[in-house]
Amino acid sequence: MIHIDGSLGGGQMLRSAISLSALTGKGVRITEIRKGKENAKPGLRPQHMKVIETIGSFCNAEILGLKENSLEIEFRPWQLSVKDRKIDIGTAGSVSLLVQSVLPLMFFSNKENILTIKGGTDVSWSPTINYLKYVFLPMLRKMGAIAELEILNHGFYPKGGGEVKLRATPVKHVKPINAIERGGLIGIHLESVVGKYPKEYAERQAKSALGVFEYELPKEKISVSLKTVNTEDFGSSMLLYALFENSIIGVDAISERGFEPEKFGLRIAEDFVSMLKKDFAVDKFLADQILLYMALAKGKSQIKVEQITEHCLTNIHVIEKILPVNFEIDKSNKIISVEGANFSRE
Repeated sequence: MIHIDGSLGGGQMLRSAISLSALTGKGVRITEIRKGKENAKPGLRPQHMKVIETIGSFCNAEILGLKENSLEIEFRPWQLSVKDRKIDIGTAGSVSLLVQSVLPLMFFSNKENILTIKGGTDVSWSPTINYLKYVFLPMLRKMGAIAELEILNHGFYPKGGGEVKLRATPVKHVKPINAIERGGLIGIHLESVVGKYPKEYAERQAKSALGVFEYELPKEKISVSLKTVNTEDFGSSMLLYALFENSIIGVDAISERGFEPEKFGLRIAEDFVSMLKKDFAVDKFLADQILLYMALAKGKSQIKVEQITEHCLTNIHVIEKILPVNFEIDKSNKIISVEGANFSRE
């Protein structure tokens, strides 16, 4: 039984620990869950419980302490067996975070699986579903891990109601990634999504964003997608991403209720332009999400990141506890590297 101090990080640390426990068959005991997280109530929240319950169902795990506000759980996995199923997180629980948690298990399943997941696709404190579809999954594809995400409907806080279909192809090994240089710019894309608001809201926030950078970049390399969706609650989100020869860099955001579309578009575009001017190949959001796959890979991976965040450091701590790997962190050059564990489902 591997002991993990949950006070060192938040939900990401918890999800990584449970996913890796199910993959490796190693039991974990997590204590002081989210106790060190500022401005948040410690212990398990319903969304965390749904992730643990779902992963547990895929490996016939014995789970102790799985109740709301619990500060300690034990997760004892048995044989991994992912099955097609429908999962309803409830209200606006993040679909994206559940997708990230179950995907490693799907890649190392013995057959292709399809999951249909309902909940919030565009909610605070998690990646938007478009970020997963257009940034995260394409980067995993570079590592030989292929998954398809079909967005059936978007869902905003607090009612949720979003739905996606996730399909993953099993792999024998994950390939290492080398993303130190971006390479040449292929194109920039903007995704503007609004729910219940008039279509002009999507147009207004997109136009405002384009005004920040379209004069600095070749117009023929910029594409825009406007989407008005029939959701259960009002909401809007935006994703801006740049496709390079070696990497994809993106920034996404959820608009606050009543926030002017022009101000929302301006804010996210300024963040995006600021990112493009820096020298890195993996944005700070993706860095945290891809570490687990680097550790599982067959061979050495290295990435140059926008920022070495606390999320990255706590995630590395958990991964090193469960897998036989040691990350190297070059803080001055912001390079993270690791010789992968050559994990195989066999």
